[in-house]
Amino acid sequence: MSAASDEPPAIEPLFALPAPQQPAERARQPRRRRTAPAQASLFSAVLAEPRPADVAGVLAGGGQVIRMGGTARVSVVVTQEWRAAALLAAFDGRGLTGSRVPTVDDHIGVRTAFCAVLAPVADAWLHGTVTRPPAGFRADGLALRLWAIAGGRRDSIGYLLPLPSAESAWQPLRLALRVAGFDAELLTSGPSLRVVGRAHLATLTDVLGPPPANADDHAWPT
Repeated sequence: MSAASDEPPAIEPLFALPAPQQPAERARQPRRRRTAPAQASLFSAVLAEPRPADVAGVLAGGGQVIRMGGTARVSVVVTQEWRAAALLAAFDGRGLTGSRVPTVDDHIGVRTAFCAVLAPVADAWLHGTVTRPPAGFRADGLALRLWAIAGGRRDSIGYLLPLPSAESAWQPLRLALRVAGFDAELLTSGPSLRVVGRAHLATLTDVLGPPPANADDHAWPT
């Protein structure tokens, strides 16, 4: 009888394990550019017919509306002469009588006369003593244009649209911009909404139409 081997017998595995495989390399997907939604062109100020309700853009930019009987008046304080002239021309183009009024800080007060055609605007925007947009407010091209005239300006990052002082108006106006195709950043210091991105700014420029006469270099998006 032969001597027993010192090494244990080999054990066959019950199941053969597959050889490890290297994970397949994922194909790189091209980066998608962020572009402004196509529907923004539907809001263009160039294509729309002016109407008294467009003065809602002045209210979005920090203006005020007050009632008197069955009439109402819209007013706003602006910082530059070209803004006052452009707003007065916009009022006139909508059949509204406009005028200038002095202010205590050497700015320019611009307002419409009291008229019945603006009563629905007051009904929609006045909530007690607070001026804020109604539910479902649409910032179409002409309202956006008056908003920009009232106080819009470029900064080093994008384009700023001023907001009313009432915080309850900020998010509804931001939503209105989003519906119009512009996802704006809310700046509480100011306050204002900032539109950024080359595509969004180019679309905003198209929606607003050409800058008013004598507007300064930073007044309009580019």
